Amino acid sequence: MKTWKRVSTPLSYDDVSLMRSGDRFLLSGIIYTARDRAHERLRYMVLEGKELPFMPAGQVLYYVGPSPQPQGRIIGAAGPTTSYRMDPFTEVMLKTGIRGMIGKGKRDEKTRALLQQYGGVYFSSYGGAGAYLAKRITEARVIAFEDLGPEAIYELRVLDFPVIVINDIYGGDLYEDAIRK
Repeated sequence: MKTWKRVSTPLSYDDVSLMRSGDRFLLSGIIYTARDRAHERLRYMVLEGKELPFMPAGQVLYYVGPSPQPQGRIIGAAGPTTSYRMDPFTEVMLKTGIRGMIGKGKRDEKTRALLQQYGGVYFSSYGGAGAYLAKRITEARVIAFEDLGPEAIYELRVLDFPVIVINDIYGGDLYEDAIRK
């Protein structure tokens, strides 16, 4: 049984160079949310040479659209969304310095190659466990695109947020490995 390792954001190249598909991490620090529509806007900002709403170097993007915040809670349920919809935006995000992404499901072949090329890692977390994952979020605030509602960009502070490396910088793919086994 693999043990859980701890890692904090922002991630350096050295951090991701030690990660292998199948490794389990408890992630702590700041992460940023972004789904399809936020990615589209971020891409245009990059192409137009505009400053992004956060400094992307070493950061981790979480593909999530939190549910409404219940009274007395920091955030609503915050489980990962399907990642392949963000594949068309991966290269531009990695070029800005994004080092990691959290979602669920497989990434396409091009995205896996881009992770190797730019030194990024793709993590998965537990689909269907949004209420549990929300308990790992200690602070949440919208920092951009508030008009997108749950697809706005949130800055989240997480503590021991569970993630599993799916795709590493060496071409490892946990899903493909599991199929082969």
